[in-house]
Amino acid sequence: MGVMMLGPRDSHNVALEANVHPKDWTNPTPATRYNLVVIGAGTAGLVAAAGAAGLGAKVALVERHLMGGDCLNVGCVPSKAMISAARVAATVRDAGEFGVRVVGPLEVDFGAAMDRMRRLRSAISQNDSVARFAALGVDVFLGEGRFTGRDTVRVGDAALRYTKAVIATGARAAVPLIPGLDQVRYLTNESVFSLTERPARFGVIGAGPSGVEMAQAFARLGSEVVLVEAEHGVLPREDRAAADIVGRAIAHDGVRVFCCGKHTQLSQDSDGIHVKLGSHGGDYHHVVDQLLVSVGRQPNVDGLGLEAAGVDFDPRRGVTVDDQLRTTNPRVFAAGDVASRFQFTHAADFMARIVIRNALFGGRSKASTLVIPRCTYTSPEVAHVGLAEREAKERSFAIDTFVQPLTEVDRAILEGEDDGFVKVHVRQGTDEIVGATIVARNAGDMISEVTLAMTQKIGLKTIAETIHPYPTQAEAIRKLGDQFNRTRLTPFVKSLFTRWLAWTR
Repeated sequence: MGVMMLGPRDSHNVALEANVHPKDWTNPTPATRYNLVVIGAGTAGLVAAAGAAGLGAKVALVERHLMGGDCLNVGCVPSKAMISAARVAATVRDAGEFGVRVVGPLEVDFGAAMDRMRRLRSAISQNDSVARFAALGVDVFLGEGRFTGRDTVRVGDAALRYTKAVIATGARAAVPLIPGLDQVRYLTNESVFSLTERPARFGVIGAGPSGVEMAQAFARLGSEVVLVEAEHGVLPREDRAAADIVGRAIAHDGVRVFCCGKHTQLSQDSDGIHVKLGSHGGDYHHVVDQLLVSVGRQPNVDGLGLEAAGVDFDPRRGVTVDDQLRTTNPRVFAAGDVASRFQFTHAADFMARIVIRNALFGGRSKASTLVIPRCTYTSPEVAHVGLAEREAKERSFAIDTFVQPLTEVDRAILEGEDDGFVKVHVRQGTDEIVGATIVARNAGDMISEVTLAMTQKIGLKTIAETIHPYPTQAEAIRKLGDQFNRTRLTPFVKSLFTRWLAWTR
């Protein structure tokens, strides 16, 4: 398998590749035995390698493509750069609502926006570079890593023997069974960020987080966008009230949403890519210039020789691990997208920390104890942590729910961003937070306060007693604490207060 390279071949991408897969790199002579061999240099692999080496372990890191993995090269970093450019375009477009007059029509230079993305991605890539990790004392091996036994990984002619190993090979875009997909030229996250010209007509199949983010970004940057959802409503995993707000927002930006992807047919001719929807030979027919397929992820388990290592895996669900992230081979652990349903960079980071403790120091840390938030970076953002109402109901877990609309939060009103809310679930009859959803411009930042509260067992009552600056949108979280406190003022308690106050007048 060849090394994945990024287009176009400009100075930014050449510099990036010089950092994360230098052509002149010579693999080191292997040590007699390593404390830890890490296969895969995405987030989980990089954190595991750097952390272990920093603690004094002898570490080998194997990467067949680009250091930094999907997050740096074809995921979080480039997508957020695009989203930032799209937000600026939307701000200029809507400036009139604030009394700011923009003279002339809005012009978006798509090529310049993508050039900025590549420039910033290249600068960030130094953090994940081969040179940096070599300087940390890690033996970096570029090439295909494959288990040849229960304690050995081979890279080319080099045999890397280990006491412990961690599989951190991540995941890639899944290819859905859509009639005609194999007959059209389509994009995935691995190719969409190589575009240099804005497609006039852009199609997206898949209304999960990545699909919705890209649909909104391309619409704001000037494309006519069609989004095909598999089910009724975008963001099917999210709170429905939250998803509805995002649905309205992307519609405002010009995204046309169509259901249902289960009856999609594709074809291509000189006019473009034809997307036909519906069970009756195409109830809806759209022609697009570029088509992004964003329907989930598939773990990278092929070609690793997992059978030789005695590591069980499933082609769709990935490497089998226990709660301590051990595989069926006690010497081998796994972390990140290849072994988790939480396919987020921050989840991979903290899973790697568990691997370091458990693999190198005999720890008993459990992945199930992690409190993992998530965020979809649309405008507004949707962030969630812990239990959702649907999950609580399925588990027969009794909760009380408190909701603070942003229409009652002054900062949100003043910024014209009051279509949102903060929703917190507590264990029934208590102030113990068990889950939350936030819909706001910076929901991804705001959810961290709730995540900290859950991790450190801080209840809504304590949040109510914590002074938040006024005016901020985060004040909505404090207002939920006030809501909880009001529930404690029962008629009986109020009657006691009334008598006391009357007696002390």
